[in-house]
Amino acid sequence: MDDPYEILGVSRTASAEEIRNAYRRLAKRWHPDTNPDKPEAEARFKAISAAYALLSDSEQRARFDRGEIDATGAERAPPSRPGGGAGGWRDWAEASGGARYRSSRGGFEGQFDESDLEDFLARAFGGAARARGPARGADLRFSLQVSFLDAARGASHQVTLPDGRTLRVAIPKGAETGTVLRLPGQGMPGGAEGAPPGDALVVLEVEPHRFFRREGDDVLLDLPVTLKEAVLGARVEVPTVDGPVTLTIPPRSAEGTRLRLRGRGMNGGHQYVVLKPVLPAGPEPELEEFLKRWTPRDASDPRAGMLSP
Repeated sequence: MDDPYEILGVSRTASAEEIRNAYRRLAKRWHPDTNPDKPEAEARFKAISAAYALLSDSEQRARFDRGEIDATGAERAPPSRPGGGAGGWRDWAEASGGARYRSSRGGFEGQFDESDLEDFLARAFGGAARARGPARGADLRFSLQVSFLDAARGASHQVTLPDGRTLRVAIPKGAETGTVLRLPGQGMPGGAEGAPPGDALVVLEVEPHRFFRREGDDVLLDLPVTLKEAVLGARVEVPTVDGPVTLTIPPRSAEGTRLRLRGRGMNGGHQYVVLKPVLPAGPEPELEEFLKRWTPRDASDPRAGMLSP
């Protein structure tokens, strides 16, 4: 995989919020469902999801930045350090400690890297040397599509890993596209005997809903209403992510009126119902006759000023 920072188009010093915003923008742009005529969209979307899975995990991002793992999460071989000669780590250790220093990993004298320095300083100042163990296995990253309502309400999904294992994944209530779920110990096995396995990282992709759309922790719903309901007001049943509720439509509600259902969104957010008055589908002679005779009290021109901007 290419550099995850380049894939998301962010700098290496980008904040978590900048990384999340970049992911949301790119995921929306390259989602396969919105690009049916672009065969490369699926590969781009997977790369974007994998990059976000790495950089949204602060621990994994730090390890990547230090060069300990590559962009796929696989362990990198530690870089060698100069052993002998003036100015090497070993010379500094001998001068500071008054004794020759041998790597705790064994082998020939003079192999002294940053982790050796940590052990040396720990011993020099009375601490304990850091325990060493075989490198853990690489993390597995994959995406999981979930419905809008499962993400809103929380759910449990069974997933099949690339090696054929099946796992039960708990989708937290209020999850959104880009949410990363870590399954400890379910990644690639360690490369040496006794090495711990890596983790499985599940990146959620929330499918769009035919009625609801999400803005932050709020849920928006466009609600068609009859002309009579908009003019006279009414009490109607409306859908929410938790089931139907009764909504009061106030009289004289115009197109685009937003009504709030407190606490009916995600994670304590609200649901906003946007009213969309619908004219009768067929002829309404009585209504038409009434409107011909009707003289509104407010005779102002709703288009005033539009012809002379």
